[in-house]
Order: sequence, then structure tokens, then C-alpha cells
Amino acid sequence: MITRLNLLLMLAVLVSGIYMVRSAYEARRLFTELDRSQSEARRLDADYQRLLADRQAQATNLRVEQVARERLKMRAITPAITFNPDAPAQVASGARGTGAAR
Repeated sequence: MITRLNLLLMLAVLVSGIYMVRSAYEARRLFTELDRSQSEARRLDADYQRLLADRQAQATNLRVEQVARERLKMRAITPAITFNPDAPAQVASGARGTGAAR
């Protein structure tokens, strides 16, 4: 009877030892994964800050005007190139001077 109790207790100690080793290994693995994730988060945050700075640099008025002129072939608006599609007759009659007599 005592031999069985000793064998049972030794088996319990062995199982608890294996469980503790496994728990320690799992804790180290999780800590390494956490550290890797935190490094990745810092890298992504740095990329995000860089992208915000790039976006702010690209959105300046001078940059928008430069892109509009070079890529989109746009030009500054003047009365000579303004066109009102709703009233082309008024523009034509106003250009002849008939509107000034009213």
C-alpha cells in the first residue's frame, strides 16, 4: 500500500514538473511574441508619422498648383477664358456692348 502511494506521489511530482516546464516555455514564447509585436508596432507608427509628413508636404498650395499646371495642364482663370454654359447668348450679346445701354 505504501509503495503504491509513493508511486502515485512520484507520478504527481513528475506530471507537475513537466507542466511547470511547459508553462515556463509557453511564457517565454509569449514574451518573445509580445516583444516582436511591440517592435512591429513601433515600426508601423514611424511609417505612419512619415506618411503623415509626406501627405502634409504634398498638400501645400504650391504643390497642388504645380501638379495642376504640369500634370493636368490647367491654367489660371481669366475673364477671357471663362465660359458659362447656361447662358452663351448673354455672353455673346454682353461682349458686343448691348448690355451697357440698359
